[in-house]
Amino acid sequence: MSDPESEPPTRTIALDHAARWRAFGASVSVSALTIMDVSKVNVGLASIEEALGGGSTELQLVVSGYILAFGLALVPFGRIGDQRSRRTLMIAGLIGFTLGSVLCAIAPNIWVLVVARFLQGIAAGVQMPQVMGTIQQIFTGRERGMAFGLFGAIIGLSTAFGPTLGGLMIALGGPEDGWRWIFWMNLPLGAAVIAVLWKVLPEVRRPDTARISLDPVGLVLFAAMVTTLMFPFLLTTGSPEDSPARWWLLVPFAIVAVGFVLWEHRYAARGGAPLVPMGLFRIRSWRNGTMLQALYFAAMPCVFLLTALYLQQGLGLSALAAGAVTIGFALLSAYSSWQSGKLVARFGRSLVVFGLVLVLVSTLALIATAHYVPDEATPWVMAGIMVVGGLGGGCVISPNQTLTLAEIPPSEGGLAGSVGQLGQRVGNAIGAAVALSLFYSTIFREEGTTAHAEVFNDAYAMGLLAVVLFLAASLVVALTDLGARRRLARTEQA
Repeated sequence: MSDPESEPPTRTIALDHAARWRAFGASVSVSALTIMDVSKVNVGLASIEEALGGGSTELQLVVSGYILAFGLALVPFGRIGDQRSRRTLMIAGLIGFTLGSVLCAIAPNIWVLVVARFLQGIAAGVQMPQVMGTIQQIFTGRERGMAFGLFGAIIGLSTAFGPTLGGLMIALGGPEDGWRWIFWMNLPLGAAVIAVLWKVLPEVRRPDTARISLDPVGLVLFAAMVTTLMFPFLLTTGSPEDSPARWWLLVPFAIVAVGFVLWEHRYAARGGAPLVPMGLFRIRSWRNGTMLQALYFAAMPCVFLLTALYLQQGLGLSALAAGAVTIGFALLSAYSSWQSGKLVARFGRSLVVFGLVLVLVSTLALIATAHYVPDEATPWVMAGIMVVGGLGGGCVISPNQTLTLAEIPPSEGGLAGSVGQLGQRVGNAIGAAVALSLFYSTIFREEGTTAHAEVFNDAYAMGLLAVVLFLAASLVVALTDLGARRRLARTEQA
């Protein structure tokens, strides 16, 4: 693969208006299924523990195994998609994802479920880069901003509705088998989307006949780097069972990361096509946007996770009721994503800054609600706060996606988008580890010495403190990027 900065202009795929949006609809349906499985399983962990047993480590692996496998597959399959058929990979990935879901649903014990989740995550990582690459290649100009606006809306809806759907499945299937329904629902949905993809998705591939180049040494180093970085965080639950020895994996991570960068530079200098072209990191818009979304995804999914835990364990709400609190976020996020997709060309990074401020204020309001609002009113007040947070969240994801990929050639959209997605998964893993550690360590420290309600109020506030810090960091990145853009604009005008 060539350096994005030296890549000649690349054609987009010529489709009529209706065909483009049909392909878009089918593609984002894949994203919805993929992203929903990150969040909807969280509310089923108590049901899984009751049915299959397992300690905190095994239950954490049910969630984190999916995230780790997802992250490992993103970049190599983003690379293959840029070189060959995105359509084939998207359909094959969705078939694998659907079969993996069936294996999860029939798992007889906790370790079969862990393995099935890992396989499901690999399939998710195969298909997700193809969605990003397809959108990048079939849309141009203002229409691309609108497409990414809708894409952000779908991602927001999927993330926020995941816990609600998971809670609904548990309510319908019962406390013992309801968690299996969470996975069974992917079978009819997956089959329907596969049929639609087969019919409406165009062939999006490079016209060359060169063999696929995967940079095998870079691939091995990349896999080792991602695994050693994510694994210590994925195994952090905040319980006394956590082994401090897991942090030693960060030492080989640092060594392998240096080796990976050196190898990629050397491989490119010898005329090879590196797995991750280092030239990507010289593109300011892509670099800042990728950093911002990694920090944002370290924060925002934790809000849903911690709120569900607080409402269920602290206030005694059902999984369905706790999940329903986030519906306002989902709906307003979808609306503001769609609108901001149309406004990003006019307001640019300022729109993202506005959204981050709203989300940050909403998170602080959730902390205050847990401490100062009576328990019976807390879910209703939090639901209202989620509406404001959703309005802000929709102004972050889709405009940032548009700005991040604005200078990336369409033929490189799969790889560039997959590295960004990897940043989201790594951010998600690190954010969840930090937030859950603070949440559960507060419970272990205060339980037995403080009233039950106060214990969970403090735990929720400590967990959300990590969210506030990650959001503040993402706001700093956004403001830095905004300042750089304005200085550049003034220079060009002069």
